[in-house]
Amino acid sequence: VANSGFLSLCAHGRVTGLAVEAGAAMSHVTPVREGQSLRRGTRCLGLAGDHLSRHLQRLLRDGPAEPWLPQALTKRVLTQLKEQYCYVSLDYEGDLREKGSQQPARFQTPDGRWITLGKERFCCPEPLFRPELLQHSCPGLHQLAGQSLHTLPEPLRRSMLGNIVLSGGSSMFPGFPERMCLELNALFQGAGVHIEVLANPKRGTAAWAGGSMAASLTSFRHAWMTRDEYQEHGPQYVHTKF
Repeated sequence: VANSGFLSLCAHGRVTGLAVEAGAAMSHVTPVREGQSLRRGTRCLGLAGDHLSRHLQRLLRDGPAEPWLPQALTKRVLTQLKEQYCYVSLDYEGDLREKGSQQPARFQTPDGRWITLGKERFCCPEPLFRPELLQHSCPGLHQLAGQSLHTLPEPLRRSMLGNIVLSGGSSMFPGFPERMCLELNALFQGAGVHIEVLANPKRGTAAWAGGSMAASLTSFRHAWMTRDEYQEHGPQYVHTKF
């Protein structure tokens, strides 16, 4: 049993840092010091990949569309559109104003029809930074990261700012690491700190990779429940042991 933020850091070869996780159902910000997650600084955003898929669906339906489009927007098609063509804008307001400046993308559905994406490409993931676009009143993921960092003592905060690790499938959008770095630098402007955002190309499964690495360490044996224990006591034993 281990915190997914810690495991994401393990996948990047670190035991201290700030894990910014954007998954399918939830997004989290977790500060970790020497392998221990710091609960006081942990933040949660109830918005992630599943919400973005539904947002993309609404964007496409609300635009000028063919009558057959709603039926074509299956969960599989939405996932493909999101993963293959959507990206995070570094200047969202500017891109919205400059209509037609963004290169549209065309996607062929399994039945041979074509879907064209324009501004939907960068509007889809924007709620991660602006939850109000989906009527969420909570701060964006970058603001939650800033809040988390401000709960830490100054020396630890400076160390964390050089070890911000991204993980989860919803962090895989092109432009996501650059936008996160841009927003955090704006939040800490004038603080005289160096902010580095680490984005491994395989960060979509970082927690799983980190889990494999952590479980192989002899120091992690105290967090194991053996098969014999499982067979003797059943799955509820996890609550007794941990």
